[in-house]
Amino acid sequence: MDTRQKTAMDFPVSNTVSRMKASSTFAAAQAAADLRKEGHSVIDLTVGEPDFDTPEFVKNYAIEGLSRGLTKYTPSSGLAEFRGAVSAFYATCFDAAVLPTEVAASCGGKQALFNAACSILNPGDDVLVPAPYWVTFPEIVIFCGANNVVIDTESTGFVLTADQVRSSITPKTRLLIVNSPNNPTGRVIPPDEMRKIVEVCAEKGVYVLTDECYLFFAYRPAEPFSLAMLPPELRHFVCVAGSFSKTFAMTGWRSGYTIANESWTKAMVKLQSHSATHPTSFVQYACAKALLDTERSLNAVSSMLDEYYARRNWFVPAVNTVKGFKCAMPEGAFYAFVDVRELLGGRFRISADVADHLLKEIHVVVTDGAGFGAEGFLRLSYATSMENLQTAVDRLKDLLGSKG
Repeated sequence: MDTRQKTAMDFPVSNTVSRMKASSTFAAAQAAADLRKEGHSVIDLTVGEPDFDTPEFVKNYAIEGLSRGLTKYTPSSGLAEFRGAVSAFYATCFDAAVLPTEVAASCGGKQALFNAACSILNPGDDVLVPAPYWVTFPEIVIFCGANNVVIDTESTGFVLTADQVRSSITPKTRLLIVNSPNNPTGRVIPPDEMRKIVEVCAEKGVYVLTDECYLFFAYRPAEPFSLAMLPPELRHFVCVAGSFSKTFAMTGWRSGYTIANESWTKAMVKLQSHSATHPTSFVQYACAKALLDTERSLNAVSSMLDEYYARRNWFVPAVNTVKGFKCAMPEGAFYAFVDVRELLGGRFRISADVADHLLKEIHVVVTDGAGFGAEGFLRLSYATSMENLQTAVDRLKDLLGSKG
């Protein structure tokens, strides 16, 4: 055996990383890329990012930051201008009294979530994770040495309720991770129910980590709602993980933030000082300027939301004409979460078999719901052109048939 091959096979991966699963969403995206390299016409419905370019004025703010020499280290908590801009933005949009000292910059929403979880969880703690969940949530819990306590929400239409949270809390429960608008279902927890959920957690001394990366992608009549709006006695138990990736189509810029009580924020900043240190300096500047340029920023978000709304209104009914597909109308984000259990039991044993069949036969790439804690479902992203969506539906009907 080649020495290099043997060394690679014998590499002692840590127990923690060994227990973690690879991201199923990135695996599906890689499958699409591989097919394209082979020369196939691929319709990629795995994409978890906006298909729009970053608004030009945000790019110009980054250039302005570079021209001003913002190429050095910043505090681990982020530039004072960045933290102040987040505070001002939440005051303007949500009438939320967020102090700059409660804000910390992070390298995207994902690091915000890791910072929050790693700074509060101990090995053996229980963490409530409503299913379906974003694929990374349970892996963060595993990384922290804590235990996932999954809450099945199918009986409530994939909308988490305060009663479900109350009945799931154990003596070891430390944290609830919640995401609304939800990836992968697109469901939105009503603001009144969200408040009740936090009240239940606060009563039991359980903290809440809310992933609000799709905050502004809630469709009419729903309105954007942030847990930062809660009164101080409830917000003490909450960490908001925010991101510029979806809202401003800035996925590659890796810019996010947390909003939490000052003690939690200091713990997260301490952790970050030993990991990524801080997000890119001139990116922080651009984000701060964009937040303070509130009207133009919200207009850019509104334009994207209008396009997602139009796509949703065409795509979801069209998907429901495919034989064996069933999908409720999402209320936010940009995903259709399709129930394909009607197709199982014959040639398809599990939903991954369906996804694999679509990949190989018609080169339509989707994400298996099992990775989201929902075997029997597929996640289809409509963050792509109407032309691609129409082609995808045509291929699906040609392969699986149309409903009579």
